[in-house]
Amino acid sequence: MTYETLLAERTGAIATVTINRPKALNALSSRTMNELLDCATKLEQDAEVRVVILTGAGDKAFVAGADIAEMVDMRPREARHFAEMGGSLMAAIEASKMPWIAAVNGFALGGGCELALACDFLYAAKNARLGQPEVNLGVIPGFGGTQRLMRRVGIAKAKELIFTGDMVDAAEGHRIGLVDAVVEPGELLAFTRKQADKMAQKGPLALAEAKRVMMQGQSLPLIDAVAAEAHAFASLFDTEDQREGMRAFVEKRAPRFAGK
Repeated sequence: MTYETLLAERTGAIATVTINRPKALNALSSRTMNELLDCATKLEQDAEVRVVILTGAGDKAFVAGADIAEMVDMRPREARHFAEMGGSLMAAIEASKMPWIAAVNGFALGGGCELALACDFLYAAKNARLGQPEVNLGVIPGFGGTQRLMRRVGIAKAKELIFTGDMVDAAEGHRIGLVDAVVEPGELLAFTRKQADKMAQKGPLALAEAKRVMMQGQSLPLIDAVAAEAHAFASLFDTEDQREGMRAFVEKRAPRFAGK
């Protein structure tokens, strides 16, 4: 796929999407968000893709934030439209049937942090700096950051980060649960691709259902969430994923448990 502000390529079952505005520290403009949403939609329709890696061009930033040059003269109605555009993008990534992995290099601030939070996993290079510093600009997160950050690190820590506008480094991000893994800058994409490859080898229907019921369960009482899980579990039986997975287990591993 060819875009003005993105690079998108597929290697096997893994798609890598690179936000390609390094001179602007990969800031999220309206064009970039529209292209990302279009890319996400097309990847969702590609039967060959099972995992998506999202990263930023260059070593200075994953995404340094939303494009302030575009926002500076916005009126409330324009700002609402801009926020809804960002919200739609984050929701599409979150609702994807595939795992999305944010490979964070350098700054992931404001809209960049929100974009990473919308992904299923957030792997960061040691040089990463993350935060929601919108209060420094007289506004607040607008793409879901107040809600996703709170769910990720807890309300007290989210308040502290949002109210102070402070950044955290990758190590601190990992300590508070914002970051899933920290690696050397030169190893970030290799590590991310290794993790993505593990996921890509699993049954796509099983991954999609696991993701769906976990997301759905966050807003349900436990008894209803468990019931939804049981329904999804049963729905996978008599599918190619289930037949191949269980038969391979029985053929290759069960004899060991029988002492053969």
